[in-house]
Amino acid sequence: MLARLSSRPAFRRCAFTGVLTLALLGAGLPALAKTADGPQADLSRFYRQKVKWAACKDPDAPKDLQCGKVTVPLDYAKPGGGTLDLALARYRATGKSRGSVLLNFGGPGGAGVRELASDGKDFMDLTNGYDVVTFDPRGVGQSSPVSCGEGSDQGSAAVDEDTTESSDPKVVLKQLRKAAATCAKYSGPVLPHIGTVNASRDLDVMRQALGDKKLNYLGFSYGTRLGAVYAAQFPKKVGRLVLDGVDTLTEPLSEQGIAGAEGQQTALEDFLNWCVQDIACPFGTDARSAPDRAVQLVRSLDQDPVQTDFGDPFSGQGLVGSISQALYSKQMWPTLERAIASLVEDGDTRAIMAFSSGGTGLPGLPGRRGSGGIVDAQDVPLDNLPAALMAINCADDPDRPTAEQITRNLDGLRAQYEEASPVFGRYRLTEVLMCYGRPRGTDYIRDDVKNVGSPKMLLVGTRGDPATPYRWTVETAQRLGSSAVVLDNKGEGHTGYAPSKCVHTKVNDFLLYGSLPPSGSSCQPDTAEVP
Repeated sequence: MLARLSSRPAFRRCAFTGVLTLALLGAGLPALAKTADGPQADLSRFYRQKVKWAACKDPDAPKDLQCGKVTVPLDYAKPGGGTLDLALARYRATGKSRGSVLLNFGGPGGAGVRELASDGKDFMDLTNGYDVVTFDPRGVGQSSPVSCGEGSDQGSAAVDEDTTESSDPKVVLKQLRKAAATCAKYSGPVLPHIGTVNASRDLDVMRQALGDKKLNYLGFSYGTRLGAVYAAQFPKKVGRLVLDGVDTLTEPLSEQGIAGAEGQQTALEDFLNWCVQDIACPFGTDARSAPDRAVQLVRSLDQDPVQTDFGDPFSGQGLVGSISQALYSKQMWPTLERAIASLVEDGDTRAIMAFSSGGTGLPGLPGRRGSGGIVDAQDVPLDNLPAALMAINCADDPDRPTAEQITRNLDGLRAQYEEASPVFGRYRLTEVLMCYGRPRGTDYIRDDVKNVGSPKMLLVGTRGDPATPYRWTVETAQRLGSSAVVLDNKGEGHTGYAPSKCVHTKVNDFLLYGSLPPSGSSCQPDTAEVP
């Protein structure tokens, strides 16, 4: 559920690195933290850090963007063991700074450093009072990126109803277990310690390393899950916290997948209705036949993938993943139309792959990562975004269907997802079933993230959101308790901060001045046309 991606046809290929020094910050550090097993672990060496900022090394990076890193324990239960470096980037405050505001762009699996470098203009207003800081969470981007190599293809093949083998549940289970093992092989030691509970702990280490007593935070989509978990774990450290495009804290992945497929199908049909007004639309000019043409394109690529510049096949499911990201903003529709046209007319995959690539490097190579240090941008595997999305969602979900349940329910699940969306159904079902063969996820989010007792926080829900239904905003606000203030954005698209001037203003007023709108107040849609 990545909140927003650059509307440019390709991501910047920047090497964002920095340096870190350790400095004593004085007494009163949160030196001890409870572990999942109950005993307390000494985290003082991590809370004594101070980020040292430096110019980003890549010459194409914005000149005013600075880069750095922070070190966190690989395993918070054993902080004396291995460590991870997390990549950071910031734009400095233009005037007197009240500290930092941290941004998470969603996903899960979205690399914040690359996103802020590519499209930081939406957040320049916040530099009136803050250093605007973002980060690549553990397992994402330059922060020990996970990969599945060919594991994603194995998982997709397992649920392909068009193959003879996938009709045998025993073969499906075998392929899913193989896919999980492949992801573990390519991802390295970070994989068992990925997930939002640990990412939230990392967030608190960042807060201290940035010199902030309280966390000021703006999270989009999945970033709202991370912000809610932080509020539950560290309620006394919450400053001004905004959650935009609010994620669910309770629905199992199977239900999330169906809701996501339905929302994406609606967004695709809106895009097609717009596209067919253009004679150059790759789906023709007939609104009635365009949806069928989209399904046919996906299926034809699944049967006969196109070779990419990296020598790997680009399948129909790869196309679905790219489209799913592009549909989150109407501003990206023209770029999406041109990218699909390049694919259809010339077999050129570069533009369409730019929407969903998690990196710029070759597909994951076993053993290339796992040292814990910052990874160069060119070594981030291409599948990092979907690999991290699956890994984090699986780590956050305690449900694991048994072999018997999958065997009994597979045909019914296929039918449900196909009904929800003939284009996105299989893709979303693959994401859900890829948790099979992985360790059971945490109960913490579903059971304990409620009635958080933090200061007031702002939750923004958009009525026409294709990825995070508005009802999730209402349900999450009820779970979080009296701390939650809801802003009802009556517009379209995923999240409200970028597309809605009203939402943008109200969020900035809260972050910069502490001015909260009344709970239940609303923003009307902007009247701007799609370019």
